[in-house]
This record gives sequence, structure tokens and C-alpha cells, in this order.
Amino acid sequence: MKKITIFSLLVLTTLFSFANTNSPVATTEITVKAPFEMPAIKVPDFKNCKKLLITDFGAIPGDKVKTTLAIARAIDQANKIGGGVVIIPKGEWLTGQVHLKSNVNLHLMKGAVLLFSENPDDYLPAVHSSWEGLECYNYSPLIYAYQCKNIAITGEGEIKAKLDVWKVWSARPRAHMNSLKRLYYLSVDNVPVQERIMVNDSAHLRPQFIQINRCENVLLDGFRITNSPFWTVHLYLSKDIVVRNLNIYAHGHNNDGLDPEMSQNVLVENCVFDQGDDAIAVKSGRNPEGWRSKTPSKNIVIRNCTVKNGHELLAIGSELSGGIENIYMNNCTVSDGAKMFNLVFIKTNERMGGYVKNIYVTNIKAGKVDDGILGIETDVLYQWKDLVPTIERRLTPIKDIYLENIKAKNVKFISRILGQKELPVENVFLKNVIADTIRGDQKYIQENVINFSEKK
Repeated sequence: MKKITIFSLLVLTTLFSFANTNSPVATTEITVKAPFEMPAIKVPDFKNCKKLLITDFGAIPGDKVKTTLAIARAIDQANKIGGGVVIIPKGEWLTGQVHLKSNVNLHLMKGAVLLFSENPDDYLPAVHSSWEGLECYNYSPLIYAYQCKNIAITGEGEIKAKLDVWKVWSARPRAHMNSLKRLYYLSVDNVPVQERIMVNDSAHLRPQFIQINRCENVLLDGFRITNSPFWTVHLYLSKDIVVRNLNIYAHGHNNDGLDPEMSQNVLVENCVFDQGDDAIAVKSGRNPEGWRSKTPSKNIVIRNCTVKNGHELLAIGSELSGGIENIYMNNCTVSDGAKMFNLVFIKTNERMGGYVKNIYVTNIKAGKVDDGILGIETDVLYQWKDLVPTIERRLTPIKDIYLENIKAKNVKFISRILGQKELPVENVFLKNVIADTIRGDQKYIQENVINFSEKK
């Protein structure tokens, strides 16, 4: 037997360590200008990584079982080798859930359609997720990433959801509402998340299309999304994220386009949103969930986007218990004919707590808006109003809101701010915020506001 020297052991240890590193995935830093201190955003770079074609792992067009398994195997292989690009080639590929892993880029070739099954059983077992700001174990999002680093979804292809069952589930019958009520009380009582199982025959908590959950260094670039069971792209408790060149069409119930929730250091640019709900909704947890996390949504820049439809161009809340700060939207356009309530809408209630500050919106153009350019309301409860009582009352401080160079063709009002007497909204500054036609009797509607300024 050969004698092993200390030098040999050092060499072997070094080689072993190198073989088990997570790299050929490099990272690139993106510098973003904002009216607040914005950290550089790290995103993965897969240009030197191995390409893995799903057909080499057994994918067959029209065969959901084999394609689902092939994608999982390719993702697993890309992760094991320290970095890889999983290629979805041209054609339609029927699949169930897709779970990403660290150092993996899911790449959709031009002409590729990844078509997701409408069968809820294809999104089991339940995974650690959330629903309207409350953590639980629920059906897996159609594309799900949990505690991953260096991940991407890229390419010119399309991901699409079959909606047959999800349309039925969106009706929200009594059993669904009772399940929401149960989940709320589980959260209030701080029951461990793994015991909050919301998968049964009647809860019908629809999954998100894409959920990036507790991840970092994330790139979503170039693809099209068609339809969604629930929120379309959900960035949850994650950081260092770039979302660019997406084209999203989803007109089902609760079909927000993008929901950054308790996420930080995010750039959204050059996207097109055509939504049945809010285009972009920044959130940070509901009630005890947000209070316990103490993780605000922070340092989010949105620029050069187009919205064809959406309840709000930019919504803040209503789930904002963890706090929201440093949001900058610039150079975005709302198409003529879009169905939209407000351009900027900050919404909360006496149960949320949290805070909102440092919101900057500049250089926006829009056609007709059903309500106004800016709305701030502090009593927005939606279905929760009669579902559960106020268990702990916490008001939301809202301050430092800046709007500049915004023009709409037709609005009911320029701004409507409905603060609370106990905690007025503070420091709202409008500069060159105008509309060609104002349909209502009042240009500015204000209740409980301190330091409001409007300038041409």
C-alpha cells in the first residue's frame, strides 16, 4: 500500500473541495439608479454551463408523465454538475409541476410551449407556500423554487396553464371561505407552518403559476406567460432578482401579474402586463405573518413597462404587515382602452400594521382611468371584512409619497387620500401630475392628510 503523505492529503482535500463547489454558474452585478440607495443586484450567468435537452431524458410531446419526469431528471442533473441549462425545445410539452433547483436555468426555445396540466393532483404533495399573505402547505405552484440560489427561467418560448379546474375553483364557495378563515386563525395562533395543511376536497386554494420562495440570485427573462390559476409571478422572501422582457396575459380571478412579497433588491423592466387583477402588487405578509417575519419589501425598481389591462398599475398592499419601502416606478405606459381603477393605489386596513414609505412614481402616461391617478385608502378589507373580526388592531403609517410627470387622458380625480384620524397620511408630493379631463367634482379628495403639496 502506498504511503499517504500530508502533502497528498492536502491535494486530495483540495480536489475534493473543488469537485463539490457550486460553480460553473457565474454571477453578474447589475447597477440600478433610484432615488434611494439601491444595492447592486446579483444575477446568475449560465453562458458557460452545459445544455441538457429534455428529450434526452425521455420527454415525449403529449405524454405528461414522461415529460414531467424528464424535466425533473434534467433539472436534477444540472444541479448535480454544479450548473446547467435545461432546454425545452420547439413544440408543445404537456407537463405537471416543475421544481427548480440551485444553479439551474430552465430555457424555453422559440416556439416551445410548456403546457401545464389542470389536474390538481399533479401539484401534490403539498409544498411550503403562502396564500394571500398567510403561510401554509398548499398545492405546489406550477413552477416552484424553494431555498434556491442562482436560478433562471429564460428564452423566447411560452409557459401556459390549462384553466379548466382553476376556473371552477375561483368561485370561492363557503367551504373555500371557511378554509381561509381556518388558515387565518392558524396564523394568529402561531401554529407551525407544517401543520397548516390546506390541501383537501374543498379548500380550493389555487396555486401560483411561478413562485420564487426564499431564493437569491434570480433571473426571469424573455418568455411569455399565458393564463394562471392565481397570482402569476410571486417573488416571496427572496432577494437579488431581475424580471425583464416578460409578456404576461392572465385574465382569470386574482390574476395579478407580479407580486413581490417580503422581497428585496428587485429590478423589473421592459415587461408587458395584461391582467385580470393588479399589474404589479407589492406586498409583505398578512397580519401576524408579516409582523413575525420583520422582512419588508424593499428596494424595488420598475421601469419601461407597458400595461394593457390591470386593476392598478402599481398597487401597494393590501397585505403589507412586514412593511414596504423604497419603491421606484419610472417610464411606464398604460395603453388606451385599458380597464384600470387607479395608476397608484396604496391600500391597507386597521389589522395590517406594517408601514409604507418612500414610494416614487415618475414619467407615466395613461388613457382613461376609472378612478384616479393616486388612491390611498386605509379601510380596504375585501372578503375579510365579514370573514373574521379584528383580533389585534394595528394601523399603518404611510408617508413620503412622490409622484412626478404623470399624465392621464381622463380620470374621476387626480388623488383621493382617505387617511385615519389617529394616524394621518404624511408627506404626499405631486409635481406635474395632470389629466386632460376630470369627470368628478373634486380634483383632490383628502381626509386626514398632513403636508400635501401639488405643483405644476
